[in-house]
Amino acid sequence: VQLQASGGGLVQAGGSLRLSCTASVRTFNDYGVGWFRQAPGKEREPVASINWSGGITTYADSVKGRFIISRDRGVSLVILQMNNLQPADSAVYYCARNRYSGISDDPETYRYWGQGTQVTVSS
Repeated sequence: VQLQASGGGLVQAGGSLRLSCTASVRTFNDYGVGWFRQAPGKEREPVASINWSGGITTYADSVKGRFIISRDRGVSLVILQMNNLQPADSAVYYCARNRYSGISDDPETYRYWGQGTQVTVSS
C-alpha cells in the first residue's frame, strides 16, 4: 500500500491549505486514517484522525476548531482542511493508514505512511 500526501505549501498566517491523502488500493477505505506532523527538532505529533466510515473524527487540541478531516470513500481520498494557519503549524505533514478501522492518535497503530508534505506558515 502506497500513500501519497499532497497540498502543502507556503501560506501567510491566517491562511488556509487543503492537504490530500490518496492510496494505491481501494482497501484504504476499510481503515482509519490519520494525519501527523513533525517540525524540525520536535517529535512527530498527531493532528487528526478519521475512522473507516468518516463518521468519527478526533483532533489535537491545538488544531480543534481550525482543521477539519474528512474522507471521500468513492475516490479513496482523505482531506485535511487547515484554516487560520499559524506559524506554529509549520511542519512536515504525514498521512498514515491505521492497522484498524477506528481512530487513533498513537503512531504505533499506523502501518503505512505517506512521504510527507511541507507546510510553512509565515507570520
